[in-house]
Amino acid sequence: MTQLLDTTLAAMIPVDLRHMGEAQTHLDDLTKPQGSLGRLEELAARALCVQRTREACLSAPSKPLSVAPARMLTVAGDHGIASPETGVSLFPQEVTRQMVANFVSGGAAINVLTQTADMDLHVVDAGTLGGGYPEAPNLIQAKVRPGTRNMLDEPAMTREECVRALELGIDLAGQAVEDGMLVLGIGDMGIGNTTASTALYCAFLGLDPHAVAGPGTGLPPERVKRKAEVIAQVLARHSAAIDRSDGVDILAAVGGLEIAAMAGILLGAARHQHIALVDGFIATAAYTAAQHITEDIKGYCIFSHGSAEPGHATALQALGAAPLLDLGMRLGEGTGAALAYMLLKASAAVYTDMATFSQAGVSSGS
Repeated sequence: MTQLLDTTLAAMIPVDLRHMGEAQTHLDDLTKPQGSLGRLEELAARALCVQRTREACLSAPSKPLSVAPARMLTVAGDHGIASPETGVSLFPQEVTRQMVANFVSGGAAINVLTQTADMDLHVVDAGTLGGGYPEAPNLIQAKVRPGTRNMLDEPAMTREECVRALELGIDLAGQAVEDGMLVLGIGDMGIGNTTASTALYCAFLGLDPHAVAGPGTGLPPERVKRKAEVIAQVLARHSAAIDRSDGVDILAAVGGLEIAAMAGILLGAARHQHIALVDGFIATAAYTAAQHITEDIKGYCIFSHGSAEPGHATALQALGAAPLLDLGMRLGEGTGAALAYMLLKASAAVYTDMATFSQAGVSSGS
């Protein structure tokens, strides 16, 4: 590991859950039956624990709960495994680049949803094919390399490239914190990245590719079967790296540049004691890699939604994770995380703006 990754891990502390009692006492004193707002109350309590952890690290006074402003980081990268010969993707690799241009021009779902949620959106080229893009205010051009290698034949990245992508994400999180953001969201774009994500789930969690592989952008059943077979070959090809159980080595062998960068964003968010909203199937794979690098990220990450990609439920169950939403979505880009941010804001508003029983003159019952 290199210096930034090392220092990030060394500086990381887990969320201090001792503040859960403070949160629950306040929530129970609000003008409602105890627990009647369900997971909104859980969300507010978790957010307060993160904020109090950050305030303690900064030796700052306790302030009212706040989760704004927020930034979405939608990270793009291409995959060597998505070559036409492998047949794992319905769409050609040039779609990644076309969608980056769409994000930058404001025409994609993530643009609409982040605007609706009042989130700042930055688009990041961590490793798309081809050269640079025309400069744009919301585009970060930080290409580690133009796409991963074909992991059927060799590791997707060298360890050094993987660390560079992780450190790119750490830097992105650090810049967001410098810009005053209190919440970060991660989203993805990359043709072939459901294949890499499935390989990561299988490598880290011991899952069967035939049980986890799904249609991605819309593969028919016979192509899904072929995709699972390709992933099984990938896992066999990189069994030595997988058996070493080193998180960075596994991510380098079967991951993606955008996935590694998203994992770095999660590490960076946790390093600065900030909430990170994890999107769907691809973003959860990034979380899985980051968690295997350090368990300390757990309390900072909120799972936004359950993807309609069939293997996501299996992966979430293996991680012990319960997403906030289940809307049948499978787009990626950070769209589920943008919706989850609206719930996070609602939970904070409940916590800070509702009256207590004594303030409202309402009997709290017995």
